[in-house]
Amino acid sequence: MNKPSRAFAKPLRDLLGKVVGETFTRQGFASAELVTRWGEIVGPEISAHSEPIKIQWPRPAEGEQRAPGVLILRVEGPAAIEIQHLANVVCERVNGFLGWRAVDRLALRQAPLRRASRKPVAMADAAAAARLAASMPQIADEELRAALGRLGAAVKRG
Repeated sequence: MNKPSRAFAKPLRDLLGKVVGETFTRQGFASAELVTRWGEIVGPEISAHSEPIKIQWPRPAEGEQRAPGVLILRVEGPAAIEIQHLANVVCERVNGFLGWRAVDRLALRQAPLRRASRKPVAMADAAAAARLAASMPQIADEELRAALGRLGAAVKRG
């Protein structure tokens, strides 16, 4: 007698990957990484006040190559002028990340950012971090031991 096979939970990325991928494609993004890794691409100063909305691609005339697109960014009001002055830097970083000349200019939309507000990370107590680091003599690397001590102190505090 055959037993029915056990149904295991599918990873979330398998279930949502196709849906999310289609959404990003509709917004002109070849990959979700431009949105998910925005901070790494443009740096913390720019990413703190902006987020990519979509890339608008011009229609190529018959027989012509596709021209670079326009990256549309949502920008917090006061930072818009600064990001406008850094437009060439942003385009260069995005194109460097993608590996080809995908965008050649920015269009800014002033609006509050949609991402969840990030709570400031509380600094761990230095004495508690040192005590925890001292309690791990089996870890030979000093920097790793200190980092684990800081992490442990932050976890205990938070």
